[in-house]
Amino acid sequence: MLDPRYAYMSAYLKAEEPKMVSGSHLDRLSRVTNVADAIGIIRETDIGSYLEGVSVRGFEDIDAALWQYLAARIAHIEAFKCMPADMRKVSRAFVVKFDVANVKSTLQGIVTGEKTALLPLGVIHDDGFSADLQASETVQDVADILTRSRLADFAPAVKAYDPAGGAKAKIALESSLESLYYHGLLKTARIVREGSSLAKAYGLVIDLINLGIVCRAVVEGIGPAAGDFLISDGYIIEEKMLRDVLPYKLPDVPRRIDLPQYRDLATEIANAYDKSKSVTAIEEIIERHKFATLRDLLSPRVLSPLVIAWYLVLKETEVRNMRLMLKAIYDGVPVDEVKRYLVL
Repeated sequence: MLDPRYAYMSAYLKAEEPKMVSGSHLDRLSRVTNVADAIGIIRETDIGSYLEGVSVRGFEDIDAALWQYLAARIAHIEAFKCMPADMRKVSRAFVVKFDVANVKSTLQGIVTGEKTALLPLGVIHDDGFSADLQASETVQDVADILTRSRLADFAPAVKAYDPAGGAKAKIALESSLESLYYHGLLKTARIVREGSSLAKAYGLVIDLINLGIVCRAVVEGIGPAAGDFLISDGYIIEEKMLRDVLPYKLPDVPRRIDLPQYRDLATEIANAYDKSKSVTAIEEIIERHKFATLRDLLSPRVLSPLVIAWYLVLKETEVRNMRLMLKAIYDGVPVDEVKRYLVL
């Protein structure tokens, strides 16, 4: 018999979706010129209601508030006593992405001497080690904090990082951290209810990330060495196929991918890059396809841990979209110029 807690949590999380910022809201936001009016437009949404109670002196306050909002929503959901253990496992695995972001930011600060604010989410934050991470002065300091905060699997990758190695060492480190994160998601998927569907979703996302890595490497002239940065355990694309295209130019990549859906995506990327000559075009397309893939696989599912997986994707996307929109409004940049960066 199905655990009634799945029915309750599914109903609750699905009921949250209409309270989120929609495409209609984003269209209306494109016509405002100040943050106060923007927040007024989204007042009836959950995130808009939250922002109305925030004292804003600059975009840094808005940015902090948005991430604090996301942290508060995740904490609120995880506090439900009726949440099935499988759902909590999915949520706990998801938030490690913010630990990865904070570790990257901290190590970058160690290299440049310019520290940036950390995101108020993740295992390190929840375990009370954010201040220690922020104060880290060496790579070993960061590795020690990872070990203390139940993220010991990430520590060896950090210890192996040599800042003197320049851009290549930085790319290798970030690739290792991302790989560990996605393997953690796959590991969680294998032990939860309907995990095969969740593993498929994560595997397809790995495929997309790897295709993005290859396309960026081709554009930036990294060549075959980029094969070492690929994430293993994708769903469809074999690593050999990806490595085989690395020596070629971007326009040659599509016809060397023997999978129709990814050949079409590679063509889209090549065309977009040809027009913009910017690697951000690659990232924009990959992000949109990642979201669409997760939407198609996770959104229809209820009465399983996939419900919270989709909710978390939606909430993070909502926050990232609002950051872009409010930053543009605050800086006086025409919102239409940033709309292409939104994930919808």
